[in-house]
Amino acid sequence: MKLLLDSCVWGGVLQSLREAGHNVVWCGEWDRDPGDAEILAHAYREERILVTLDKDFGELALARGMPHTGIIRLVGFPARQQAIACIRVLALHGLELQQGAIVTAEPGRLRIRTPDQ
Repeated sequence: MKLLLDSCVWGGVLQSLREAGHNVVWCGEWDRDPGDAEILAHAYREERILVTLDKDFGELALARGMPHTGIIRLVGFPARQQAIACIRVLALHGLELQQGAIVTAEPGRLRIRTPDQ
C-alpha cells in the first residue's frame, strides 16, 4: 500500500514498512513542515494512507471535510512498536482505509470510522 508517515511518527517505522512491501514516504525527510492541511492534501493527491500520532488530521477530515485516502492514528504505542501496530492495522483494515476510513489504534483497541458514518 502507499503510505505517508507524518513527521511525528518514529523514523524507524519507514524501513519496517518498506520491508513489509509498502510504498512509504516520511514527512520527516522533507525540507520543511508544510503544516497538517498540506500534509493531508499531499497524501490525498498521491493516494496515500496517512499514518500519524496527531488527532488534528481527523478533525481536518471530519470537521472541515478535507478529502483523504484513509488515516491511521497510532495512540500510546512506544516508538519501536509503531511499525508493528501499523502493519497489523493495514493487514486487518487496509481495504477500508483505502476507501477513506479513519482507524485509531491503541494497545488492545481499534476504532474504525468508515466514510459513511
